[in-house]
Amino acid sequence: MLKRSVPAHTWRFFTAGGFDQVKLENAGDLRALATLDQKLWVALACPTSGLEIDPRTLELIDTDKDGRVRAKELIAAVDFACANLRDPDALFAGAAELPLYAINDATPEGKTLLSAARRFLANIGKPDATTLAAEDLADPTRLFAGSAFNGDGVITELSCGSDDKARADIATVIACVGDVPDRSGTTGVNQEKVDAFFVEADALVAWHDRARAEAATVLPLGADGTAAAFAAFTAIKHKVDDYFARCRLVAFDPRAAGALNRREEEYLALAAQDLTISSEEVAGFPLAQVGADRPLPLAGPVNPAHAGALATLRDAAAAPLLGTRAQLGEADWAAIVAKLAPYAAWLETKTGAAVESLGEARVRELLASGAKARLDDLLGQDRALEAEAASIENIERLVRYNRDLALLCTNFVNFKHFYSGGEPSIFQCGTLYLDQRACRLCLRVDDAAKHAAMAGLAGAYLAYLDCTRKSTNQKMTIVAVFTAGDRDTLMIGRNGVFYDRQGNDWDATITKIIDNPISIRQAFWSPYKKFVRLIEEQVAKRAAEHDAESNKMLAETATTSVNVDRAKAPEAKKVDVGTVAALGVAVGAIGTFFTAFIGYGSGVLKLGPLAVAAAILGIMALISLPSVVLAWLKLRARNLGPILDANDWAVNAKAKMNIPFGATLTSVAKLPPGAKRDNRDPYAENGFPWKRILIVAVILISGYKWYRGALDHYLPVSFRASTVFGWSSGEGPVKK
Repeated sequence: MLKRSVPAHTWRFFTAGGFDQVKLENAGDLRALATLDQKLWVALACPTSGLEIDPRTLELIDTDKDGRVRAKELIAAVDFACANLRDPDALFAGAAELPLYAINDATPEGKTLLSAARRFLANIGKPDATTLAAEDLADPTRLFAGSAFNGDGVITELSCGSDDKARADIATVIACVGDVPDRSGTTGVNQEKVDAFFVEADALVAWHDRARAEAATVLPLGADGTAAAFAAFTAIKHKVDDYFARCRLVAFDPRAAGALNRREEEYLALAAQDLTISSEEVAGFPLAQVGADRPLPLAGPVNPAHAGALATLRDAAAAPLLGTRAQLGEADWAAIVAKLAPYAAWLETKTGAAVESLGEARVRELLASGAKARLDDLLGQDRALEAEAASIENIERLVRYNRDLALLCTNFVNFKHFYSGGEPSIFQCGTLYLDQRACRLCLRVDDAAKHAAMAGLAGAYLAYLDCTRKSTNQKMTIVAVFTAGDRDTLMIGRNGVFYDRQGNDWDATITKIIDNPISIRQAFWSPYKKFVRLIEEQVAKRAAEHDAESNKMLAETATTSVNVDRAKAPEAKKVDVGTVAALGVAVGAIGTFFTAFIGYGSGVLKLGPLAVAAAILGIMALISLPSVVLAWLKLRARNLGPILDANDWAVNAKAKMNIPFGATLTSVAKLPPGAKRDNRDPYAENGFPWKRILIVAVILISGYKWYRGALDHYLPVSFRASTVFGWSSGEGPVKK
């Protein structure tokens, strides 16, 4: 039997930014998104932070938790939303609330989601609500607040109900091995903690049982007696070993006795201080006066800093192990060490230290009371709700996708919002107002230097700004793309105001600039502005030089005036012939230009005003054309891709920002329609009188042409120059 082929989805495209972009208009387009060749996607990845979209939504889509949403993850999110909504076309509405009837309960997953939604609404005190809002999900602990079991594998005191024994068991486990957070916002224990506690408990009991099995050697004085003897032995052991070592040295060489018993000078140093029996200096002395083969007295003439420890050793260890005695020989000490060695070895194998603080009796009581079975039963009840709890997370996913998924798709699969000129795209973080301009293409950046290394390839004029809000002590860095106006007054240190998408205002200061052409207008006037700047710089330079020369001359004149009787007559300054020749050539060249341009009979002026205007425009075109052409080539090649790629996007197209589109991204200040303007400025500077000079020049040229008879054919006979001056029209002032 032949299988019927499923017809391919018919895609529709629109052109913007110099490339084709797919239209996403209905649920059919979203369902077929997995079949769209990814070479036709505008982006293949975007970051989960720094965008004007709920970061929690992006976090849910980012299933591998690498901080980026990729094409496959977006497709999976679309498939999930379309499968669990009755009408996936509702995704394009971007509603903040999800009606419960919109959940597709025709599938097992949909039924579970609907049940989870109702359970969640009941948990937050809205059992009769028919919609679930994204705001309801802002605090995850509200989903399970006050719940005894919530499917996260953690049990708390609430899970115990009226079982006080289980409640006490949970408190004991937490005290010994710690707690874990529960979805309800409290803390409790999970299976891992419970198992760890009872493993420790079993180990501690087994350790004690092993000692009892070898009580004759390990516990020669019983459990408590041996523990007391060992504690007394350990407290003074290093000093007793030190005493007998000193005695052996004296036996080897009697001359060492004085040094080993401490010299008199050391006691003199101590005598000058306020002494306490436990002072560090006294405690450092030997336990007793050493001598060859001398036993250690356990009372009497002993170091007062250790008298108490020696008495405890005598009563708790020496007497029970060796019998009552007032002193210890070195052989007696070795016997005590040998009798307590098995106990020391047993201590080194200690297990169950985590529960040791409870004591052996309490641990045995817990093991015998069935505490583990009680806790395991409670954990089983919690695990039974694991699927439903996971569904509650999925209902959060569905609510957020219902609001944000279409927005993400139209800023990922295509850049509809960016190129439509309406709602800003999710990567546009606000508007910068600076230098009588509003820049709408602004992006958050983390590291301006790192971002500029990549974004500079975009061919756009970029300004990096540090933004601060002192009222909230917030700081961030943005990059603004200037696409209209000029760059004359844009410089590091200039201040502006940045408004984020929530309407908050930030103080913004330019800290870094990537210089590229901004507009054709700027490029056209750029040569003239450079020329004017060069003239101003040269004039300022020459003025400074002449000022220095003048000051020098004044100083020399003052010196000469004071020493006039001794000064020689100054030599006449020679004229620099080369300078005069150069000036002559320059003046001649300028004169030739003006003669050719306005000279009578051969200049441009004889061709009429249109020719003059054309000549002026031609000269200006020759000057500005290279700059304009270069700017035009760069402006038409401006690309948004490197700017976004520097922010961890993976832009998959040449998203151009050509001249017409660039003009929409940055607006220059203009007076509103119908505004009235008063051009009188009471503080305006008196500029050069260009208008007056031009009027006088026009009058003089016109008078001269009338005098020569060039205007006779435009005038009545009585006003013609030939009539007034009596010469032939057009021949000039020739005498009769």
